[in-house]
Amino acid sequence: MTMRWVNRQVRRGDRLLLGAAPIVVLALVYLVMAANRHAANPLDKILPLPGSMVESMSVLLFQPDPLSGQLVFWADTLASLQRLGIGLGISTLCTLVVGIALGALPPVRATLGPLVTGIAVIPPIALLPILFIALGLGETAKVALIVIGVAPVMIRDIAAHVASLPREQIIKAQTLGASSWQVIIRVALPQAMPRLIHAIRLALGPAWVFLISAEAIASDVGLGYRIFLVRRYLSMDVIIPYVAWIALLAILMDVALTVLSRRLFPWAHGERH
Repeated sequence: MTMRWVNRQVRRGDRLLLGAAPIVVLALVYLVMAANRHAANPLDKILPLPGSMVESMSVLLFQPDPLSGQLVFWADTLASLQRLGIGLGISTLCTLVVGIALGALPPVRATLGPLVTGIAVIPPIALLPILFIALGLGETAKVALIVIGVAPVMIRDIAAHVASLPREQIIKAQTLGASSWQVIIRVALPQAMPRLIHAIRLALGPAWVFLISAEAIASDVGLGYRIFLVRRYLSMDVIIPYVAWIALLAILMDVALTVLSRRLFPWAHGERH
């Protein structure tokens, strides 16, 4: 009997090979296209060769900037990660408090639910001019854009998850004498934590988008700032490595959150101690 594809399980080693295959293919396609363009025009800037990217990035990586004295690449990375970390940290805290309250307490859900929904459906980029006018061009506006962009969506997700918890669990807790506060702490919070980590993982992509957008408009350091600064010179030998670095950072964050969730909450992943 032929095994159906839906029943095929892929081993860990095979998953790594299968996952790497499309990336290798894309890299080879790029190299072929770049080689062809440079054969026709050695001064082509659209698809730089790896040697050109290494040469340009080595300057940003290892040579201090004459004006600031900083290593540009690492200064950009640190600035962007700080903004992203603060924005996601505030969003996570808001989600933990507001999301669980909305999910566990019907009066709170009835009062704040429409407001959270309304904020969640507003395109955050449309609010960027308002944030810059109200909060200035400093770090506050950039962090606020990340928070406004991801926190409402995360809150709605956690609220829906908590609200869908089996009613029997809450009834049993109340039968044992638990107050509303104890139900939230002992029943809702532990079951919301794995979902919270999952919500952070889903928010990473949008958070990077909002960060790059804010840095591109008003900043003097950061990964997004550098990309939009050099685009006027068609410096694809800098833009492509920067984009690849952002992708790598996002992947590492996602993997770290996945490992953290599996370590702290194995029961949420169908695992046993």
